Amino acid sequence: MAMTDDGRDLAAESWAFALKLYAEPGVSDACLKLQADTGVDVMMLLVVIFAAAQRRIVLTVPDIKDMDNECRPWREQVVRPLRALRTALKSGPAPAPSEVTDSLRSQIKASELIAERLENDLLAAWLQGRVSQDRRPAREAIGGVMRDVVLLALGEERHHQIGSLQAAFDTLLSATDKFVQ
Repeated sequence: MAMTDDGRDLAAESWAFALKLYAEPGVSDACLKLQADTGVDVMMLLVVIFAAAQRRIVLTVPDIKDMDNECRPWREQVVRPLRALRTALKSGPAPAPSEVTDSLRSQIKASELIAERLENDLLAAWLQGRVSQDRRPAREAIGGVMRDVVLLALGEERHHQIGSLQAAFDTLLSATDKFVQ
């Protein structure tokens, strides 16, 4: 899919937002907890938050499922294998961990970041053309779409676990407050 200039602008804006939000105090830890505990796609979560907070596009559950379908092959075939390889090099197999494998791990981490940027671009292209609301979404609406993304990752059989993630949601939502337009 060729991306228009507007699409490239949207992708760049979304990526810049993701980097700023992720750098907020506690956000990276909250995202990593959600990723570890639920399998949530953090890039998708950040784009959904971007859509609501910056573009006034509050996605529905069917929208989120469609978005997930759009990026799942990339996430499963590229992003997650890179992450798994990077993570494995933290403790082994031999000769890892070592100074030499730390260099390899850094290169893989850089490739993982590029893969996440490409996923952001894919999601921004999906978001292109979605209709925004006339006014800022309520804080509860932003929290609701965040929950919907995590619930999708959990799957129905694990929905009961959502309550244990409240601190991560609170951290993300509080950090997002300063970016809502």
